[in-house]
Amino acid sequence: MTSIGTTLSFVWLTMAICSLAQPADDQSPPVLDTSGQPLETGVEYYILPGITDIAGGLTLVNRNGIRCPFYVGQEPLASAEPNGTSVIFTPYTSGETIIRESMDLSVQFQALTICIQSTAWRVGEEDPETGRRFIVTAGDKSYFRIDNNGGVYNFSWCPTESCPTCDRPRCGSAGILIEDDKRLLALDGPAFPFVFTRA
Repeated sequence: MTSIGTTLSFVWLTMAICSLAQPADDQSPPVLDTSGQPLETGVEYYILPGITDIAGGLTLVNRNGIRCPFYVGQEPLASAEPNGTSVIFTPYTSGETIIRESMDLSVQFQALTICIQSTAWRVGEEDPETGRRFIVTAGDKSYFRIDNNGGVYNFSWCPTESCPTCDRPRCGSAGILIEDDKRLLALDGPAFPFVFTRA
């Protein structure tokens, strides 16, 4: 009986030590900018394509002549502002100052619009023709993730920290949907690679 108690104590101690050695979710690697520095909350960044000569950075886009809300899309290459509009990332985890891979965060453009609405990103309506969901601004913000894809990054929407009790959401990666020569950010298609440059 003593050997069973000793064995159980040893197993419990081993499990306790192993659980302490496991990194916490908030210790996932930081997202890095183009100079190799971790992205920080409260700092402005441009979101640029990880592929050159495709389009400019992400910005507010008027999709179809209706002024509000604005959609998230890419600047044309010939734009006067090829870097797009700067954003601030805010982690869902309170007190976190570094933006980490695959952790819930909100994204907000640092711009004023004629809509007098929030410029935070959210998952918008589904396009009936393609079945893809647009990323728009205004309304309640959504929480996204930045996933590492071998030196470039992809955005995805699959809230877990921000909604741990939600039914399984229809998760999706963000890519570019071209509509009337406008390059719009949308879920549920091939992921598009991005990099981040401090503004």
